[in-house]
Amino acid sequence: VQLPFPSLLSGRSTLRAGGGTASPPSSRRIFIIWAISSWFRRGPAPQEQSSAGGTPRAPSRNLFPKDTLMDLYVYISEHEHFTDFNVSSALFWQKRDLVYGDWTSGENADGCYEHYGEVDISQSVQQNGSIYIHVYFTKSGFHPDPRQKNLYRRLATVHTSRMINKYKRRRFQKTKNLLTGETEADPEMIKRAEDYGPVEVISHWHPNLTINMVDDHTPWVKGSVPPPLDQYVKFDAISGDYYPILYFNDYWNLQKDYFPINETLQRLPFRLSFCPLSLWRWQLYAAQSTKSPWNFLGEDLYEQSDEEQDSVKVALLETNPYLLALTIIVSIVHSIFEFLAFKNDIQFWNSRQSLEGLSVRSVFFGVFQSLVVLLYILDNETNFVVQVSVFIGLLIDLWKITKVMDVRLDRENKVAGMFPRVTFKDKSTYVESSTKVYDDMAFRYLSWILFPLLGCYAVYSLLYLEHKGWYSWVLSMLYGFLLTFGFITMTPQLFINYKLKSVAHLPWRMLTYKALNTFIDDLFAFVIKMPMMYRIGCLRDDVVFFIYLYQRWIYRVDLTRINEFGVSGEDQVSPRPPLPPSPPPPLLPLAGSLGGEKAPEDKKKD
Repeated sequence: VQLPFPSLLSGRSTLRAGGGTASPPSSRRIFIIWAISSWFRRGPAPQEQSSAGGTPRAPSRNLFPKDTLMDLYVYISEHEHFTDFNVSSALFWQKRDLVYGDWTSGENADGCYEHYGEVDISQSVQQNGSIYIHVYFTKSGFHPDPRQKNLYRRLATVHTSRMINKYKRRRFQKTKNLLTGETEADPEMIKRAEDYGPVEVISHWHPNLTINMVDDHTPWVKGSVPPPLDQYVKFDAISGDYYPILYFNDYWNLQKDYFPINETLQRLPFRLSFCPLSLWRWQLYAAQSTKSPWNFLGEDLYEQSDEEQDSVKVALLETNPYLLALTIIVSIVHSIFEFLAFKNDIQFWNSRQSLEGLSVRSVFFGVFQSLVVLLYILDNETNFVVQVSVFIGLLIDLWKITKVMDVRLDRENKVAGMFPRVTFKDKSTYVESSTKVYDDMAFRYLSWILFPLLGCYAVYSLLYLEHKGWYSWVLSMLYGFLLTFGFITMTPQLFINYKLKSVAHLPWRMLTYKALNTFIDDLFAFVIKMPMMYRIGCLRDDVVFFIYLYQRWIYRVDLTRINEFGVSGEDQVSPRPPLPPSPPPPLLPLAGSLGGEKAPEDKKKD
């Protein structure tokens, strides 16, 4: 589980494009995130490594002791490996006499410094070229250039670099109004789509970046640093000691603040900050910066949209820490309820013997809904994980058909003379009960509302919306209609309950778990920014469930009704009638008893 929390830990405000500043999170919020992240991201225990001679490696020390005076050099270049130390234009920032582990200096007395400037870019960068930042920390009085023999020391210099532009995919879907053939898309975008294809990779820029130096003096042992920290702790090959840990912090650079680099830009604004960072905060950063476990599927198959990432980050920034903790707990409960609802739904239909009181048509309509959703997300190239989850849901809905109908293969009347024909027949418990009549009646009434609404929405979609083609129009029209009016399909079951004056036939455990999840969705709908239509959708599902609850209240438990296990309430409540008393056994006369007649043997003796 990868939680989207890392950079809540920056001790410094993050400057956004446009001049706005995001406030740093509180300590309570940091602790909440650290606790949850530590619970879910327990890496394997480090294994003790031995040296070549078989003896355990000795603990290492930080090459920069506490309170070491340092000089900072920051170079910006188009080359991944930097050697142009003599080019003055490449030096972006130089800061002398910084103190390692100092948390009180700087403008805000937090140990942080910042520098703003503009970066000149060449034609290569304007045309999707890369640009790199190279950061050097040296002990005071030394220089990072190895060619200056008198001023360079290998053990007195720590260096890191990274690419500071970001390549993002821009997808272009060629849509148009199917009636007029016109489109509202930018003509330049249409031309670029024709030149570069539907997916274009474009270099983007963000004007903010923070350099963190971890204030850490842990005696790390080479080969025993736990992942993912081992990616950042660099050991010197000769001395065995490790260099100070440098970390580029750009987590709070929201995706919406990136802008494309093109020929119209000659200079790029850049605000660079330097801040110390504690070990435990860096551990949380490092844990969250590792790749998702789903990345074995490929980045194209498992990727979060920029809007989703930003919405989570904004929610974490702007949400009260107590509400944030509650949201995390509730999200875990949501997953548990989702699993329980799935389990009880399967268990209910698997053990169901009678279909009395259940809407069979609603099961078929559920298959239709799942199929439309699957085709729609396939047409719109949604990520692979979502496609798999929807496909599994469709398989479960298809399995339910075998529980509500008799499905057989007719091998005599084959399709095209090759494939057996699939036949469907209503189960006897459904036909012989009044449920089928009420189910047909409910869907007949429902069609009087559903089909006019579908026709109106189809006309609206055709007149005012753009589509890739007629196939996409059909899918998007059906998907949008189901998203807007899909809750209507829950009303036939309400109608059947009303006619039967009973709700004993419903899977109440499954409905309860799903209702609880709906209430949890309500909480997320008002914590995380999302479309108003989704919030309304959560509310209308709540209304339908409250109607179910009202029916359960007015339709009392009928003890004479036989449930799906063939047992009625009377069998469990009413005591069995007492058995009639057995007649007493006949009394046999006892020999020699008082007042009794003597036996023949006694008479002979007399």
